[in-house]
Amino acid sequence: MLSRSPVQTGGAPNPVPQVTLAVVCGGYAVGSAVGWGSPRIAAIMGDFGLSFAALVAAVSCGLYARRYSTPFRPAWVLFALSSGMAGLGNGVWGWYEVFQGSAVPSPSLADFCFLLFAPPAIVGLLVLAKRPVTKAGWVCLGLDAWLIAGSLLTLSWSLALAHTAHFQGRTVAQSALSLAYPLLDIVLVSMVLALHFRRSSVHRSAINTAIAALALTVLCDALFSSPLLHDHYRSGQILDAGWFAGSMLFAYAPWVGRRSGAESEAPDPRQAARRPQPPGSRPIAGSLAALTPYLAAAVCTLGILTNVLDGRRIDRVVLFTGCTVVLALVVRQGIMLLDNITLTQELAQKENHFRSLVQGSSDVIMIAAPTGVLRYVSPAAAGVYGRDAEELVGAELASLIHPEDLGRVVHEVRRFLAASPEVEPTTRIECRFRAGGQRAGGGGTSRSSEAESGGRWLNVESTVNRHHGGLIFNSRDVTERVRLQAQLQHNASHDALTDLPNRALFTERVTKAVTGRRASDHDTAVLYIDLDGFKQVNDTIGHQAGDELLIQAARRLAESVRAGDIAARLGGDEFAALITGDGTRDRAAREYRILEIADRLRLRLSEPYRIDGRDVRVAASIGVAFAEPGVSPAGLLRNADLAMYRAKQAGKGRVELYAPQMQDEVAHRAELAGKLRTALQDGEFALLNQPVVELASGRITAVAAHARWRSAEGILFTPAEFLRVGDRGRLTDEGGERAAELGRWQLEEAVEQAAARQRAGHQVPVAVRLSARRLLDRALTPKAIEALLARHGLPTGALVLELSESDPRVPLDDLERRLVALRRLGVRTALDGFGSGYAAMNALRRLPIDVLRLDRGLIDGVVESPRLHKITAGLLRIASDLGMQSVAEGVDLPEQVLALRSMGCTHGMGLAFSGPLDEHRLRRALTRGSYPVPDLTGPGRAVVLSGSRPVRHGAAAGEAETSPVAPK
Repeated sequence: MLSRSPVQTGGAPNPVPQVTLAVVCGGYAVGSAVGWGSPRIAAIMGDFGLSFAALVAAVSCGLYARRYSTPFRPAWVLFALSSGMAGLGNGVWGWYEVFQGSAVPSPSLADFCFLLFAPPAIVGLLVLAKRPVTKAGWVCLGLDAWLIAGSLLTLSWSLALAHTAHFQGRTVAQSALSLAYPLLDIVLVSMVLALHFRRSSVHRSAINTAIAALALTVLCDALFSSPLLHDHYRSGQILDAGWFAGSMLFAYAPWVGRRSGAESEAPDPRQAARRPQPPGSRPIAGSLAALTPYLAAAVCTLGILTNVLDGRRIDRVVLFTGCTVVLALVVRQGIMLLDNITLTQELAQKENHFRSLVQGSSDVIMIAAPTGVLRYVSPAAAGVYGRDAEELVGAELASLIHPEDLGRVVHEVRRFLAASPEVEPTTRIECRFRAGGQRAGGGGTSRSSEAESGGRWLNVESTVNRHHGGLIFNSRDVTERVRLQAQLQHNASHDALTDLPNRALFTERVTKAVTGRRASDHDTAVLYIDLDGFKQVNDTIGHQAGDELLIQAARRLAESVRAGDIAARLGGDEFAALITGDGTRDRAAREYRILEIADRLRLRLSEPYRIDGRDVRVAASIGVAFAEPGVSPAGLLRNADLAMYRAKQAGKGRVELYAPQMQDEVAHRAELAGKLRTALQDGEFALLNQPVVELASGRITAVAAHARWRSAEGILFTPAEFLRVGDRGRLTDEGGERAAELGRWQLEEAVEQAAARQRAGHQVPVAVRLSARRLLDRALTPKAIEALLARHGLPTGALVLELSESDPRVPLDDLERRLVALRRLGVRTALDGFGSGYAAMNALRRLPIDVLRLDRGLIDGVVESPRLHKITAGLLRIASDLGMQSVAEGVDLPEQVLALRSMGCTHGMGLAFSGPLDEHRLRRALTRGSYPVPDLTGPGRAVVLSGSRPVRHGAAAGEAETSPVAPK
């Protein structure tokens, strides 16, 4: 593992304060060395200079303690008090020497102040120290202090203090004072040494500076107390430079941490724990702290040996102190032994606890050496990997990782080892891991197949941590999760019923084909496929059979496309296929190739489907569009859809190739839809009425209401034109809403005009054409129609509803109930377009119909075609037998009038009488009351059916009134 040096944050500390401090202390030392120039100046600088420095230290520590609320505030207050006592003592000393010019008496007030310097400093050191958390810790702290103090006392007593204690000619107070200074210094030195290795990690630079200041002060006190310097000491000498430097260091100490950017709060222990340590290293401070008792005992032994070597008798003080030091050492070692035993037991318990956690964990824990060899594998490997832990230990990790994942794993491990542990303590790796044959739930994989494929692979997720240059892998099996994610991704991009790609995935593949590296292959094509007649399968057999048909169709489609192509289900009964190109430049060749593929798919999809024991047939309409230059993916899909729509319009069950005019038709329909929307909003619709004439007498018996849209150009459009704006022959939702809105307007306008004509004396009913779906609209209930008639004052018998567009999707039961309810109100019903198909015959069989309106297709050829003549005559006999009134639509020629009347048709409407009229011309026609009809008995009026064609004799008896506008 590569080690990195800690990242330095912030800028470098400002060196100006340190330089200033060094210059001041150096200047004082130089002045002391040269004697300050005169004895008086030396005395002033030696006494009041030291007093000033001590007071500066006291003020500095006091200000810091007042300004900052730190855990060590009491220590700085005590240091301020200690420095203040030193400053006061030096001031008293200078009073005697400088102002009074006499020797300082012994003892004096200065001695009292100097003696009070040590106790606050000792207590302040205790505050700075790291407090023990147990009673044994406090006892060990006291024993360490005594070991150091006793050893120093033994050595000092042997060297100098014994002579001081027996000094002749001094009083008891003087002797006690002579002993008090070194003893307090010994205690202070003991505390400094004992607490140096127990100091708190918080504000370390400030604490180190304070300890250095005390150590320097104690050293100068020891030199002052020694017999060699004591008798020759004078104020202002070089010894004062040490005291001066100690006071200045005290003044600078509390501000060191603030200047270097360190905060007073405790550092995050997690960061300290994450800080890398060299393998096998131990902190130097901890090692020296462990050696402190033995060093103290060695010093004590040295003091006793000094007495023995000098030939002196061992002093009782030395003997007593040495015995107490040895006793303290024995007690301390006993406490440490008990503490070690307790720690060993706790360590064993924690080790057992950790071992049980590791062995009982469902995750596999592996430790890999820097070489990649596994040194430890937890027992969970047997259940997760199907391999025994002993089998994996010693194996190379790279041999167990899937070859496709090995490069990515090695890259991630190297990147992780190169990163800083503080920035990235862990990483996460996911790869495939080789599983053994012992794994439970192996999915039924046989040993032989595993051997052939190289073993089964598991998806494994591992949390990686650093460990003594190697790595710890905490791994778990996530195969089921990966499998579930893959399944969810598959479900998101595939159809749930057929398992073919869905619209989103198909669009993505089309985008790649159009914009990818093969975008120049313009023979790439999209096939848009729609199953014709699928809705009838759902309506007749059921939706479950429809789903089965879709599944079989999807299977056929997937089997029919090439390996490089893609088939998809876009929704409902719509499918699509992407046929990639082969680089063909010849337009005719590419069209032939794609159309051949499309026709093969059409034939395959049109084959019978075996569902529930029966054969079900549907056809397939396919639209083809090529990826021409400049066509977007969405445009390509739209073009294929338009081509498929054209295939359905052209008769279904065929293949159509996209042409640009198809888009023009769509634009035209969109333009027409926009105009229709504007016409609905601006009220541009007009209602025309066409008379219904009795063929026998020419009398007007009813009128049929027709809506017309007058465009801005003055052209009148019929409903067949302005409602044919839906997609694929069906009205869109928006078109259906417009048709419904137009139907409501047409019904209400027809009822209002008919009521006005009733009040004017024209008692003729009005016929309004509505679709079957519109008749079942919730907004057009029988009560709503009754309310409409009552609001305008029109009798219920004056309204005839013409049922048009008999949609097979409309349930006949609901339609029958609605028409029965309308008949109870007196509203009559006409069946429009009778004879045009099976749906009309089925409606005649089920629904309560009053009037049959023959389809225009029967009337157009009734004169020329004897076959059509017989069919029409048969339908008219059915209407007569059922007691229904018959109305022929599209009677434009007199010959048709004669033929229909001869076949028993009672009423007709068409250009033979009149086209659709506006209200003014309709009122004139109603006032006249009838139209002239051809007469079979008159001269020149007979129509003879000879062979297959009629022969007309003579001219028409009169001219029919026609509409000023021709119907579209």
